[in-house]
Amino acid sequence: MGTFRVMRQDDNGNRFLVAKDLAEAEAYRLAAEFEARGHKQMYWVEAQDPDPAR
Repeated sequence: MGTFRVMRQDDNGNRFLVAKDLAEAEAYRLAAEFEARGHKQMYWVEAQDPDPAR
């Protein structure tokens, strides 16, 4: 089972990490919650690369 992160892009094209190390369902739930708030930003979920330091 992999981990996922939620990303955000603002209206200027800047991308930010919102949350990381989430289960897939939790990541999608969080992204949907932010989308529902009506911000003029885009949220999405992407697979997180395994951390080689772990």
